[in-house]
Formats: sequence, C-alpha cells, structure tokens
Amino acid sequence: MLFYLFIGLQLLDGATTMWFLRHGVTEGNPLIRAALGLSATPAVGLAITKIAGVALAALAWRSGRQRLLWVVNVVFASCVIWNLAATALV
Repeated sequence: MLFYLFIGLQLLDGATTMWFLRHGVTEGNPLIRAALGLSATPAVGLAITKIAGVALAALAWRSGRQRLLWVVNVVFASCVIWNLAATALV
C-alpha cells in the first residue's frame, strides 16, 4: 500500500511541477532543476527523476523498509499540498 501511495504522490508532484513550469515558476529543488536543464525537455527530465525515485522506493519496499516509505510519503504529501496551495496563487 505504501509503495502505491508513493507512486500516486509522484504522479501528483510531477503534474503540479509541470503546471508550475508552464506558468513560468522555476523548480525549487536544485537537483530536480539540474535534471530539467540536462534533458531535451523539462518533462523528460522530470520523468527520469520520478522513475528513479520509484525505482528507489521499490527497492525500499522489497527490502522491508516500510518506515522509510512512510516518512518519504509524508514528505511528498507535504510537497503536493504545498504545490496545490501555491497553484491558487499563480
């Protein structure tokens, strides 16, 4: 369940990030910002980072690191809530 929640949060974070980028807002995370700049399009860079994150989450899930997944889900849920609140301001 935690792994599937992580995937859903990644999709929501990716969607809100793309919304921000289309409206001229720059990415706040320096690692993601670098990945966006290295790829052909921001969507490709973002997709690569999200796929890598899901791969790491799958590794955590398969190795029984449920607590780690729970903490990461709280972090990404907070990011999604922040992004959704910020979209009302853009």
